[in-house]
Amino acid sequence: MMLPLRTENLRAALAATLEEISHSGLFLLTDSNVATHVLPKILNVLTDKEEARIIEIPAGEDNKNLDTLTQVWSSLSEGGATRNSLLINLGGGVVTDLGGFAAASFKRGIRFVNIPTTVLGAVDAAVGGKTGIDFNGLKNEIGAFANAECVIISSEPLATLPREEILSGLGEIVKTAMISSGELYQKVLDDKILSDTNLLQDAMAECVRFKARVTEEDPHESGLRKILNFGHTAGHALESLMLTRHTPVTHGCAVANGILVALILSHMHLSLQSDQIYLYKDRILQHYFPPIPFTCKDYDKLAEIISHDKKNSASSDWKFVLLSAIGTPHRDISVSKEDLFTALDIYKDLTGI
Repeated sequence: MMLPLRTENLRAALAATLEEISHSGLFLLTDSNVATHVLPKILNVLTDKEEARIIEIPAGEDNKNLDTLTQVWSSLSEGGATRNSLLINLGGGVVTDLGGFAAASFKRGIRFVNIPTTVLGAVDAAVGGKTGIDFNGLKNEIGAFANAECVIISSEPLATLPREEILSGLGEIVKTAMISSGELYQKVLDDKILSDTNLLQDAMAECVRFKARVTEEDPHESGLRKILNFGHTAGHALESLMLTRHTPVTHGCAVANGILVALILSHMHLSLQSDQIYLYKDRILQHYFPPIPFTCKDYDKLAEIISHDKKNSASSDWKFVLLSAIGTPHRDISVSKEDLFTALDIYKDLTGI
């Protein structure tokens, strides 16, 4: 697997990548926001030596669906894409997830390059080979493992991001810090991480390197890679619940709240020190992310979503990634419905929802 390319000169990196990857037919997928703010910065690189077809989709998680995927397939077909064509995915996690799956499935697979334009995309979605779309109200229900030829990570697009988008990426940075090392977690606890560009970029780079090592060792999530799901089992359930209500929250916000549930379960199952729960709640969750509102009446719906999760096979034997200490994750810890509901009760008490 090719490690991500980190660069401060996006145009030069893209030009070198296009020279290195032999292809006939160039396509670029982006969304309406990125098309306005980032695409103009690299457009001449795409058109200098060949004609590039631009495929623009609406921005937002609501559009990570089968209809949008069909639109991308149609654009590739109408543009004469072949097995030797190259697709550039320029955008956040929605674009790289959906674009990667479009490339992996079109003509049984064409090559693609990811250029993440968000913190979340850089540290999570663009690296590791997971692609897919949401389906029937469930996150990433349909997809495939497919590695990009290259992932170009640059700080240039981050200057265009609103604070909410940077915070969404922070949720994944926190997750990676908690499963990887206490040293990185201490950096995340620094309240200057969002105002200090160098601190944020260093944390991003450490997360990318960690994820690249894990996914290279376990590309299809049969073992070690499962630790990357820390905070995601409950987080995805909360995210899906809000999608069904048409009041979506960012992925990072959902993961950040899912981490609190996972920490509570970690205390219950692995004797994680309770002060880690309060440290996280006070210094991370309440400082950066709003709680996700739900009531006891939603517990069964959340349980149903978790039962449909790709990582679980039966509601009576849910598998969670939990911590015995910061930097010490344990995968495939069985959690009962009763324990989950208890953890949700404690979550509600701690967040005051």
